[in-house]
Amino acid sequence: MANDPERFDSMLLAMAQQHEGGVKDLLNTIVSFLSRKTDFFTGGREGEWEQVVKDTFYTHAKKACDEANRIKKEKEEADKRLKEIQQRKEQERLANDFEPATVTELTDQEAEKLKEDIEKDKNEKNAEVGSGDSSDVTEPATPEEDDDPKEKGKLKPNAGNGCDLEHYKWTQTLEEVEIRVPLRQILRPRDLTVVINKKHLKVGIKGQPLIIDGELDADVKIEESTWVLQDGRNLLINLEKVNKMNWWGRLVTTDPEISTRKINPEPSKLSDLDGETRGLVEKMMYDQRQKEMGLPTSDEQKKQEVLKKFMEQHPEMDFSKCKFN
Repeated sequence: MANDPERFDSMLLAMAQQHEGGVKDLLNTIVSFLSRKTDFFTGGREGEWEQVVKDTFYTHAKKACDEANRIKKEKEEADKRLKEIQQRKEQERLANDFEPATVTELTDQEAEKLKEDIEKDKNEKNAEVGSGDSSDVTEPATPEEDDDPKEKGKLKPNAGNGCDLEHYKWTQTLEEVEIRVPLRQILRPRDLTVVINKKHLKVGIKGQPLIIDGELDADVKIEESTWVLQDGRNLLINLEKVNKMNWWGRLVTTDPEISTRKINPEPSKLSDLDGETRGLVEKMMYDQRQKEMGLPTSDEQKKQEVLKKFMEQHPEMDFSKCKFN
């Protein structure tokens, strides 16, 4: 605990919010404190304080750069994995599109009847198109909506698994919720009203109607939730969730609800799992996407590959009359 560099974050963040000039003014306050209340500049050998400042800043600058590079590398790897999955899906789709149909021998009578059925079906479809009004054509509901009426009317999450609203937008991970409020004018922290309670949030500009005033979708940790004014024009609020196992369906109860079924966790989060668990999760995600598109799962693909290999190894055998499930 004594060496925990984050234990003063809430205190320093509160100080930062009171410095309208940003980091430069905050540093000025800290250095002024050292010069007035300590012997930092005068208690050591000549030039010693300069070396301390240099070593400290360069150490943390290196950590910041390393962390930024790590995040960038993880994102690039996640994008690469996603691209590979998309390419594989496209290749599989094309392979299925051009997969030769199963050969089944038909008698002359069966062939004639099949031809008549095809023509009849074609004529019926043409008649329906000709008599129908294009304005009445609606997209079929997804199986997901058919199965659960509770999903009807819910919005699709934005790219950050939250929602873009008229006056603000919010995103989320399993650990926290981030809210961005554009203020459309240059303001100071003391011009704002931000009240974060365990179950309630108030956000607004003093003297004006509140932008957000409602009961949160779930409890938050007050002591670990923060806000900061960026460039005087954008308010950024971070809420730390108490329950880190559930996705929020809305920020406050007066907001429209999003479908948590359609939330897509960040691909980079898979890197936090051990190899065996990660492989199992990726397989489950892949099989789920395949089922939604009506394509074979990974296990079914393996069976097809084994069958194909067997057929290639035994060209003397006639498989034309075989039917495979």
